[in-house]
Amino acid sequence: MNKFEQLMHFFEGLKMTIVGGVFLLFSLIILLLNIQVPVDPAWVTIVICGLPLLYLALERLVRQHWVSSALLICIAMVASIMIGEIFAAGEVVFIMALGALLEDYTVNKSKQGLKDLIDLKPQKGRLLITENGETTEKQIDAKDIQKDDVLRVLPGEVIPVDGVIIKGDTSVDQSIMTGESIPLDKTIKDDVFSGTLNLYGAIDIKATNVGKDSSLEKLIRMVEEADEKQAPTQRIADKWATWLVPVALGIAIVTYFITWNIERAVTILVVFCPCALILATPTAIMAAIGQATKHGVLIKSGEALEHMGNVDCITFDKTGTLTYGDLEVSDIIPLKDDVSSQELTKYVTISEIKSEHPIGKAVVNYGRSEGIQYSEPDDFKMVPGKGVAVNYHGKKILSGTTRFIEESNIKVTDKCINKLDMLRNEGKASIVVAYDGEVIGLVGLSDVLRENAKVVVSTLKDDLETDVELLTGDNDKAANYFASQVGITNIHSELLPENKVEIVEQLRKEGKEVCMVGDGINDAPALKTADVSVAMGGMGSDIAIDAADIALLGDNIEKLLYLKKLSNSTLFTIHLSITISMIINAVAIICSILGLLNPVTGALVHNIGSCAVVMLAASLYDRDFSDYIKCVEVENPQSATPASK
Repeated sequence: MNKFEQLMHFFEGLKMTIVGGVFLLFSLIILLLNIQVPVDPAWVTIVICGLPLLYLALERLVRQHWVSSALLICIAMVASIMIGEIFAAGEVVFIMALGALLEDYTVNKSKQGLKDLIDLKPQKGRLLITENGETTEKQIDAKDIQKDDVLRVLPGEVIPVDGVIIKGDTSVDQSIMTGESIPLDKTIKDDVFSGTLNLYGAIDIKATNVGKDSSLEKLIRMVEEADEKQAPTQRIADKWATWLVPVALGIAIVTYFITWNIERAVTILVVFCPCALILATPTAIMAAIGQATKHGVLIKSGEALEHMGNVDCITFDKTGTLTYGDLEVSDIIPLKDDVSSQELTKYVTISEIKSEHPIGKAVVNYGRSEGIQYSEPDDFKMVPGKGVAVNYHGKKILSGTTRFIEESNIKVTDKCINKLDMLRNEGKASIVVAYDGEVIGLVGLSDVLRENAKVVVSTLKDDLETDVELLTGDNDKAANYFASQVGITNIHSELLPENKVEIVEQLRKEGKEVCMVGDGINDAPALKTADVSVAMGGMGSDIAIDAADIALLGDNIEKLLYLKKLSNSTLFTIHLSITISMIINAVAIICSILGLLNPVTGALVHNIGSCAVVMLAASLYDRDFSDYIKCVEVENPQSATPASK
């Protein structure tokens, strides 16, 4: 940026625009009181607000071959100066500068989400080197890992590259890639992904995709590419400028040759300036953003609000969006006649009391909430990726997978397998519980469905005429069962981040205006790809919130209904403001042709149109959307029902 461009940028700032407005006010006072001064104060306004506008208009015209609204206002400014109407010249450029400031204020193109995503990249890896029959570990930079290298990943470490397990068992939190809330058990020959977290067991993996081919690098690249595809939106006045400029010039020239009155021609150019059009969008958007903030909805840009008003398809991630993302015990299923639900709960609670696994913690929380009386087990052993074993009063209690139970030489009955299939079909995690060498029951766990999710989906579909689709990394059975609970019929399951992007892009190709609602890191590329994106701001990841255009603070999904209604009303207000401003301009043009207005009175009428637009927009701030602010009264969110119940 050269020194002249730096100066223009300085003039465009808020402080200098305010200075220009003050001098314009002095000019108006002098004009109304008919005070004679050597130099009209409006000249300061022209320099501060007019020079950046002139530079912008010429740059767009010469370099970009773009006829913008700035060109028409510059023509009016120059014409007013030529006939000595300095106040009129200053007025039109000041309103243009003010409109640009307001619009820029509503835009926030944050890059923080991408930075945070890049920070997730693993920095180191444990390379296993075998020499003379001895294996040693060597810490190396992740970028130096080669395909087919063998790496060791300890519990609590991030997996540095995509690979396949060749030794060990573990559980992996891969929500960064799939969004699934439940850690997945992994064993030999299972795939693992870069950036996911190894929770419990030490594993050896063979690198399959490294560097730019790894899953996390692809995820980062998708976010970058989607960000670059976001084209700047032209102002409405700029979209219309291609015909506004020639029409205004044509009417002014014809009027001059008919009346031979240069003042009438200049007045036409002044009243033709689309300042009210320029103010219509940013003022309405600022008022709407202000109201949304009062109700816990953070809207980052005016463009997002406009897009939301046009949205006709909303795609939901599941975990953390339509659900709370927390596991809860949903089923206690005794498999022996002499074992009660309370006894089964007691034994499984005792077995998991020392477990750090999310499933184990959920079981213990449930046992405590049920008032189960228990004492500490005699010992505790955890087998990563399989289950836990404890001794309790001389008896052995096992809780875990069917494989874990069978490897302990305990038979898993057909009845048990049938019940397990039932739980899996409902999208639930399950624990098989064995006591004293015999399977005694099952425990099912499910994500917790937001109590108002069904109402939100039905209101979107029925009242707001918006299509709803589910995009989730969960397996097909879990996705279908969950979707049936909330009333979603369009379901896409077992999705990785790139699959979500593909579906969003396909929906857009079909002509739909798409809103993506998500909360996880894995949602970031789809959030960036959608026309507008919404993140859950309470428990959602920082990356998802930064990648999204809008955040629902406090995790209240019913605010999505309020947001949609507010966006619709904002668009209506903008269109109404444009209509009013066009009517005022049309009347002013006729009066200018007839000689009823001069450049100064024309500028004042021009201001009346701008004020009308601002007042109409301001009404959005206090408009009542109470029916949509909270569609469901929730007295105790913590008592929500598991998604599969």
